[in-house]
Amino acid sequence: MDFDPVTFLRDHWQKSPRLIRNAWPGWVNPLTPDELAGLACEEGVESRLVRRTASRSWDLTDGPLSNAHFAEVGAVPWTLLVQAVDHHVPDVAALLEPFRFIPNWRIDDVMVSYASDGGGVGPHFDQYDVFLIQGLGRRRWRVGARCDERTPLLPHDSLRLLADFQPSEEWVLEPGDILYLPPGFAHDGIAVGEDCMTYSIGFRAPSRAELVTGWADHVIDLLDDDDRYCDPELEPVVNPGEIAQEALDKLHHMVTEALANRESFARWAGALVTTPKYDLIDWAPEDAVAPQEIEDELVAGGLLERNPASRFGFIRSGPETLTLFVDGGAHDCNGAVALFAEQLCDHASLSIDTAWAGSPQIVDLICELANSGSVAITSED
Repeated sequence: MDFDPVTFLRDHWQKSPRLIRNAWPGWVNPLTPDELAGLACEEGVESRLVRRTASRSWDLTDGPLSNAHFAEVGAVPWTLLVQAVDHHVPDVAALLEPFRFIPNWRIDDVMVSYASDGGGVGPHFDQYDVFLIQGLGRRRWRVGARCDERTPLLPHDSLRLLADFQPSEEWVLEPGDILYLPPGFAHDGIAVGEDCMTYSIGFRAPSRAELVTGWADHVIDLLDDDDRYCDPELEPVVNPGEIAQEALDKLHHMVTEALANRESFARWAGALVTTPKYDLIDWAPEDAVAPQEIEDELVAGGLLERNPASRFGFIRSGPETLTLFVDGGAHDCNGAVALFAEQLCDHASLSIDTAWAGSPQIVDLICELANSGSVAITSED
């Protein structure tokens, strides 16, 4: 892809929209409309069917869908939306690779939409960064001003549609074009012609409220109810109605001290951002494997592959030490195991180094991840 990440991050990331024409010369659409419809019919796959009815209102049906739903769409414009397609289709997951200059923990998923002529989901805004890749057909994107929680919305139970959308820019995207939108920008995408497919690579960002609530709840679970305010050096007060500054300082310190442990926060945050959004694709073996079995498989060679629905990340704690986070679980690593963990986080698939079999710590780590369904050893064939 002809794209300079440094310039993009400096000039556009979370600042302004950016249109990238013909990002992939010789672009090949990685998924057919029929394959997308098939995914939408599967249990455990989040999908939605949005129709603009004859009365110009919006109708939404949540999946799993069926052939009957598609047969009933009629002549009105409609859009099919399927979440986390990268978890199920390797060629769609490959679309993430050019965007790895952004940390993996920020990646949400790849949503794929298919729309009939005139189909869309209405003018709206999102609270995340997104790259909109045109895969098939054409789509007209109109982009407006930045919005926030005060922006008026139309009444609707499920769709957050803007009450007053005023576009300021407009582009028609062809296959292989990309439109980047920062959080909050009003936008509306409408299919121009039939067979319009768009791949939306979204990047999640926790809100301050989510972080404060989650971290505080975690800390509360660890606190001892006997750890209470005390004032053994209390002296007679002039006015019993006054809450003294000294008491406020002590109360404030009790709260901030409990929340200020950065090492504990790092461990909690690593688990938070690697917790999968959707259920893992079931890679866990029916019968738990033992370290000796893993060692034998490593000696035989092959590939160590990550479950596409799993989330991997690490926090470095020293020159040769780190904590590996996988699907919300923490694994302390050092030395050769830490180097292995870094490789595992950097690649969705690794050619097995038979030297791993000689490290009981690496074998134990792979064994634990394999039994949880986060990784699997496969043949290179």
